[in-house]
Formats: sequence, C-alpha cells, structure tokens
Amino acid sequence: MLSPHSKTVAGIVARDYVHSARMHVAALPRVLRRPLASGTSLASSRRSMRTLGVSDKRPRVVLRFNGAWRFTPPEDGHFQNSAIPASAVDAFIGMVSKVATQGRRQDVLEHFKGHFCAAIGTTHVRSSSESWAETDLTSYMRSAADNAPVFIEAFFDACEELRDRDPDWFVPDTNMINAILAKHEIGYEIRPPELLLREREAPIIPVPERPSTLAEKAIEIFQASLNRSEQLLREGRSREAVQEILWLLETVTTAFRGMETESGSVQGKYFNQIVRDLRAKRAGTTLDRVLEWVTAIHGFLSSPSGGGVRHGLDLNNGVELGPNEARLFCNLIRSYLSFLLAEHERLSQRGE
Repeated sequence: MLSPHSKTVAGIVARDYVHSARMHVAALPRVLRRPLASGTSLASSRRSMRTLGVSDKRPRVVLRFNGAWRFTPPEDGHFQNSAIPASAVDAFIGMVSKVATQGRRQDVLEHFKGHFCAAIGTTHVRSSSESWAETDLTSYMRSAADNAPVFIEAFFDACEELRDRDPDWFVPDTNMINAILAKHEIGYEIRPPELLLREREAPIIPVPERPSTLAEKAIEIFQASLNRSEQLLREGRSREAVQEILWLLETVTTAFRGMETESGSVQGKYFNQIVRDLRAKRAGTTLDRVLEWVTAIHGFLSSPSGGGVRHGLDLNNGVELGPNEARLFCNLIRSYLSFLLAEHERLSQRGE
C-alpha cells in the first residue's frame, strides 16, 4: 500500500503527465529541426537550445561512495548520517532559488527537479507552471532527503552539470555545499570525486572552555580561536585549521611569561624564548618533556619544508597537509593545550 507521501508524488506526476508530455512532443522537434539562419553560428544555436532546456551534451559527474548507501544509508552517530534534516533541505532549496535568478526560473527549477526525480526513482515530467515547478521540486527534495548520500549526490551533480552548460553562471561549489553540511551537523564531506563519511574521523580532543587562570578577555580570544579551528576542520580547510590552533598554542604559552618559579621568573618575549626558559626552570619534569614535544611540532609545522603553515610552503620539499594530517596535528596540539592550561593553573595556585 502506498504511503500518503507516495500518493502525493504519484498525484503530481499523473496531474501533469498528459499536458506536459504533449507539449514536449509537439514543441521539441520544431526546435531541433529548425535550420540555422544566415550568419548564425553553431555555438549561438547551442546557446538557444540551452535556453529552452535542451543541451547537446549532458556530462554526468558522479560522486563515488559506498554503493550500499543507496539502499541503506549509514546510521546516525555523532552526526546526522541517514537523512537530511528539514532545515538543511530548506537551505538547499534556497540555493536553487538564488541560482534561478540567473536565467529562466522554471527552467532552472526543472533542471534540479530532474536530478531529484532520478534520486527517488520517479519520472521527470515538466510542471505546468513556474509555481507548480517550485512546489514539485520541494516535494521531490523532501522525499529524497530520506537518504542523505543520494540527496547530496543529486544536488552536487545538478550543480556540476549546470556549471558545464553555462560557465558564466555561478552555481554552488564544493565549499558551499560542505558548509551547509557542516552547519547542520550532517555527517558527510565532499572531496571530489569522493563523498566521505565524517563519522570515521578521530574525535576532537576536548579542551577546557573557560580556563580559570586566564583573564576574561583572554578567555574570549581562546574560545574564538578554538571554535574557529574546529569549523575550519569541518569545512575541509586543513592548512587554515592547523594554522589557527598553532597560533593559539603560541598565545597560551605567553601566559607563562613572568610566572614565578623556584628558579626565578619565566623570561622571554616570543614562543621559543618562553619555552626554552620554562624548560630550563622545570628541567626533568613532565612539563619539560611536553614542552620538548611542543617545540618539535611547532618547528615542523612552521618550517617551509614541513607543514609550512607560518613561513610558507617549500614547493619542492614541503608537506601539503591533508584532512587526516590536519586532524592529527589539531588533536595533538589540543592535548598539549589541555596539559599546559592545567599546569598553568597548578603552578599559579602553588605560587611557584
């Protein structure tokens, strides 16, 4: 027995089928058979055909992902993996509406509608009016949202095909799609040609949100930088994410400057100077060893032949940071931040 939603979709198709199919059969051959007028180029003829929704080439860009997801999407975990939430569907519909301002609105709506019809396994029939096209597209997108990977594939492919048809148009790119997925906590990331499940990523190591020994203004800076690094990671901007967390590590280190120890106050203006003096005053302790590791990772990431996040990347010998490396370095630095903050609080309370 068909569900109420399936009956609604079936009713939409049945309502428009006779009228729309007759219109296409009657009108399309005249367009295709019309001879080129004198002085009309093949290119301009193709542009006219595209305006009518007809293309002489239909490249199909298909994202690669586990084929089993087409039948059963991954279960929800830390992220929403099985379905696209209604708020995200609305955001994608909003994107389509903005794309449609660049041409004939119904033609653009029909283009996206065709991809989402394919996603849910139904025939695409042109709607009888622009308003019905919008209504029908919304219905098909909400139906396709029951399978998140297939929904993402349909939207991505529709954008890529539209971009290929008319390079002068601006259509949502990978970064814009990933930004919506990240904002709505949807567990996928597009890294063309792959659609990757974020659930497999290593968990973010927690860091105290309000370190008790930092001044209020410093806490605001600390939290903003920490959140910024997380957001950049979710958006796939690996180098920037590591750059942000490395800056935070340097910033937190300055909290030790002037701190009194049994061997005197910690001196130094810059990261390396402060770390060097703090190690000398806490030699043989866990803090000494941790600062040794901190110095090593800081040096590697700063070096042009290493991570290249501070002094530029050596194009011959540098190491380009991928998503896995970026998450590793961010988590390592976050663990060091947690220890340094705890150590700073301990030393402050002891009055050393």
